[in-house]
Amino acid sequence: MSDRSPPELLTIGYEACTVADVTDALVAAEVRLLIDVRAVPQSRKPGFSKRQLAAELDARGIGYVHLQALGTPKPGRDAVRAGHPEIMARIYGAHMTGDRPQAELGEARSLAGRARVCLLCFERDPAHCHRTLVAEMIAADTGQRIVHLHPAPEVPTRRRG
Repeated sequence: MSDRSPPELLTIGYEACTVADVTDALVAAEVRLLIDVRAVPQSRKPGFSKRQLAAELDARGIGYVHLQALGTPKPGRDAVRAGHPEIMARIYGAHMTGDRPQAELGEARSLAGRARVCLLCFERDPAHCHRTLVAEMIAADTGQRIVHLHPAPEVPTRRRG
């Protein structure tokens, strides 16, 4: 038996951040694999759509995997946008009883036990994001400590004129 404890399980949200903010935080935290838990891995924020993000992470030495079934169904996303994370949590709990979400949760659990991983979604506040629920489900089985990363937010540049 090993005396090694499992690696911490990290989460991060990219709201109000640039790709550089997020990748810098991941590199600083020594993340080896980013698990994208968005249902829709597209973003209006430059650099956060699936292919662009995967390429940026690869350039920084970080792997990328998208586990779509771990994403929040649209009614859950709508509930968070309306300021009701508790409704999102109920919707998400029901969603997670499905076969595909359970299979992908098992995959995430396996990955989290083998490498230093970070779960990614949009919301900055982990209390308002389903990635915390995913992390708690994984940690319930693995005993991992959950750490929420908070990348430095982008600062609007002021034009001088």
